[in-house]
Amino acid sequence: MVINLPEKVKYIIDRISAAGFEAYAVGGCIRDSILGREPSDWDITTSARPEQVKALFNRTVDTGIAHGTVTVMLDREGYEVTTYRIDGVYEDHRHPREVQFTSRLVEDLQRRDFTVNAMAYNEAVGLVDAFDGMGDIRRGVIRCVGRAGERFAEDALRILRALRFSAQLGYTIEEETQQAIRRLAPSLAAISAERIAAELVKLLVSPHPDYLRQAYDMGVTAVILPELDRCMETPQNHPHHCYTVGEHILHSLDNVPGVKDMRLAMLLHDIGKPRTLETDAEGITHFHGHPAVSAEMSEEILRRMKFDNETIATVRRLVEFHDYGNDVKPTPAIVRRAMNRIGTDIFAKLLIVKKADIGAQSSYLRREKLERVEAWEREYRGIVARGQCISMKDLAVGGRDLIAAGFEPGPGLGDMLQQMLEHVLEVPEDNTREMLFKIFLKVT
Repeated sequence: MVINLPEKVKYIIDRISAAGFEAYAVGGCIRDSILGREPSDWDITTSARPEQVKALFNRTVDTGIAHGTVTVMLDREGYEVTTYRIDGVYEDHRHPREVQFTSRLVEDLQRRDFTVNAMAYNEAVGLVDAFDGMGDIRRGVIRCVGRAGERFAEDALRILRALRFSAQLGYTIEEETQQAIRRLAPSLAAISAERIAAELVKLLVSPHPDYLRQAYDMGVTAVILPELDRCMETPQNHPHHCYTVGEHILHSLDNVPGVKDMRLAMLLHDIGKPRTLETDAEGITHFHGHPAVSAEMSEEILRRMKFDNETIATVRRLVEFHDYGNDVKPTPAIVRRAMNRIGTDIFAKLLIVKKADIGAQSSYLRREKLERVEAWEREYRGIVARGQCISMKDLAVGGRDLIAAGFEPGPGLGDMLQQMLEHVLEVPEDNTREMLFKIFLKVT
């Protein structure tokens, strides 16, 4: 096994080795290299103590020196170099109370989470694979190093990492590892919302976002996203649907690009359906008003998970409007008004969300539904291509123009601009200063 190490990584390893210590690239960068993927970063592990590493390089940063980590700076790039260590007792389901340095690489690899992440490499020795990570790569398996229960008890976030790696790589989770997840899922309650959100997003934007089903099956979403569990258990007895609410959500995730806001929107677009469930005399289920309820719940959930305000606002709008105009034959004026109300920044994404939603429904009237969305899309693209006015910033007349024409500043000025915008949304060719003054100010 030959792995092409970046020149700076080789330089660090060679310099440490020349000083009489061991050094290897380790962890995810080795896994990704074996899989033919481009590693996002390169971590180095060494028998040298932090102070010995610091003495070998001109510029270093003490990023986690209590746990043996020094960042070596080369041309403004940082590379984490960590001393071989054995972790002590984990007291918060996340961090060891203390660490003990060791001179043995295998002892360091033994503390890592999964076999596919517990391999090390340098050019002198080659691949060090003490726990059959290569075998698990060939088998397509996520398996804990050692006893799964111990690994998850040490760090509960590893539960989500197992699910995330499974989704990213398309791997199955080994049986003992699965059983430990089921048993220890409640310990995720001790993990910070930010950490949970970060792992959830990585799973969602992966090639297999529907692997979130495993999180439900193993009791993980009951802790981190109980709203999804209620969706999984909510039937949709209706000609337009063939899945429970939750299964519909999982199928819809596959139908949008792997972008954070769009995958989150699909995850949450029907999250309010259990709250709005009604069953009529014929046993048909209905969810009247669910987009508004889902939008409100999506904001609550994303705030609970500490997402940024921009993501929250974008996802909320996509959820709120995911059913907007489904029964309306679009005309240019209708679409311009919709763009004005919903926002041009997300309108193209909303059309994708609509198609994804339809694609996860039953085949009943699917062609007609998709044709309707495509009609909306044609009108939208035509409006954009013609550069038509959609919002106040596109209006040919501004507040200063009205004041210069003798209009008094105040609420009336805003009302006048809104009237002009309403007119232009109906008659876009009138969006000139001359025409708007003529129509609204009687100026010729």
